[in-house]
Amino acid sequence: MLILAPSILAADFTKLGGQIEETVKAGAEYIHLDVMDGMFVPQISFGMPVIETIRNCTDKVFDVHLMIEDPGRYIEAFAKAGADIITVHAEACTHLDRVIQQIRNAGVKACVALNPATPLSALDYVLDGLDMVLIMTVNPGFGGQKLIPYCLKKVSDLRTIMKDRGLSIDIEVDGGIKASNAKEVIASGANVLVGGSAVFAGDITANTKAFMDVFAEVGKE
Repeated sequence: MLILAPSILAADFTKLGGQIEETVKAGAEYIHLDVMDGMFVPQISFGMPVIETIRNCTDKVFDVHLMIEDPGRYIEAFAKAGADIITVHAEACTHLDRVIQQIRNAGVKACVALNPATPLSALDYVLDGLDMVLIMTVNPGFGGQKLIPYCLKKVSDLRTIMKDRGLSIDIEVDGGIKASNAKEVIASGANVLVGGSAVFAGDITANTKAFMDVFAEVGKE
């Protein structure tokens, strides 16, 4: 299933509830929530209070992406705040297996993210225990960046590994994703696409529907 996950980091926070509703009405199934701590990445974004507040706006899947150091400290808190999926970076976890177990024990789905230069081998021993893998297609921390081309090869390689191991795990991509390159991204093996400014800059409904049109076209092929 092809899924659009609009990243609210690019939204207007004075109109956040309404803009989330607009993306959902146009076809978005996930809401992507980028939590940044100013340490793992340069920027600081938001935390549990914002997630708790907007949880009342929609029943769509809250895809919480923790771009923070030592995320194991906060797994239970983010689950209680309303996360349905919690993503942690392999690079930020001293004990990655333990953190994945924490996510599972909190009753939410587990995802591990890899930065562009992090090899897929970081997932060798934990892949079977995941619901989703997030391949960063830009270096994390700033919106509006261009997709790094070699990351699509990484997505393709991951999909091949999953096939060889008999796994049907979602592959999410985040960074520089637009309706204009969505078809290429999907062809590489990704099925969950995060869109930030590509969704929230300008006409949100039209932008979201542009992704939906690509998804429908791919589905017919």
